[in-house]
Amino acid sequence: MTANKNSSLSKKMSEVVVKGMQEKKASDIVVMDLRKIKNAIADFFVICSGSSDTQLDAITDSVDDEVYKVFNEHPWHSEGKTNREWMLLDYANVVVHVFRKDRREFYALETLWGDAQISHIEE
Repeated sequence: MTANKNSSLSKKMSEVVVKGMQEKKASDIVVMDLRKIKNAIADFFVICSGSSDTQLDAITDSVDDEVYKVFNEHPWHSEGKTNREWMLLDYANVVVHVFRKDRREFYALETLWGDAQISHIEE
């Protein structure tokens, strides 16, 4: 598969991830395009916040469902299901971060990748 095709698949997956987040009323959704950053670990980070353990679970389940419907893929790695402060779904080229609001401010991922193209999704 060519790099361009991979890149467009990653873009499409990031859009599907956003849809899954929106289905469960995630707040402060941000898509970070890392494709032009040398040695980036993924093409996209998609970040959102939730206000409760229940909502964080619902958001990650919804993202997983939406990605599976379109791409027939589950994340190859996930973390945070037990502590529910920062849940991560890793689809290799797209990494999903679902934060409890206070933890998101603490880790401030958006500031760590200053060269990324950042898109704020309207609620």
